[in-house]
Amino acid sequence: MGTPLTYGERVRHAVRVTEVALVSGGHVVAYPEGRVGLTPDGWPERGRTGMARLALGLGVPVIPVSQWGAHEVLQHGNDRSKLRTAVRAVLRRPVLEVRAGPPVRLDDLRMGRVGDANRARYLAAAAITRGLARLRADEPEPPSFVDPTRPTTAVAAFPGGVVPDDVP
Repeated sequence: MGTPLTYGERVRHAVRVTEVALVSGGHVVAYPEGRVGLTPDGWPERGRTGMARLALGLGVPVIPVSQWGAHEVLQHGNDRSKLRTAVRAVLRRPVLEVRAGPPVRLDDLRMGRVGDANRARYLAAAAITRGLARLRADEPEPPSFVDPTRPTTAVAAFPGGVVPDDVP
C-alpha cells in the first residue's frame, strides 16, 4: 500500500492527468468556480483561473457548458435534508437542462502574459452566463426554487445574467 499522497501531490497528479487527456484529444469537465456556485441568484461566479491557465498552456478552446435545475434536486444542507429533497425530486420531477455553447477561442491570449489567464476566465464566465441566460429565460429573479440551506456568500461574474455587449 504506500503512503497516502498529500493534497499538493494529488492536485499535481490531477493536473498531469488532465493535461494528458487534453493533449490526446480528450475532453475534461471542470467547474471554473471549483465547486457548485454559491451566488444568491444562481448566476455563475467569477470563477478561478486554473481552467483558463490549463487551456492557455495547452492551446485548447474552452467549451462552455451551462446547466439549470440541479439546484432543485438536492439541498446543500445535511444528509437528512439531502435525502428528503432527493425523494421529493423523484415525485416533483424537476427539469434539468444542459447547454453546450460554441467553443471559446483563446487564440489571441498567451499563457504567462500578465492578465491573460484572467481575461480567459472572464471570457469563459461570459459564455457560461450567456448559455445559462437562455436556459433561465422563463425563470423569475430570484429563482423560483431557493434552497434555504445553501450558503450565498459569492458574487456573480455577471449579476442578473447580464453580460456587457462588448464582451466577445
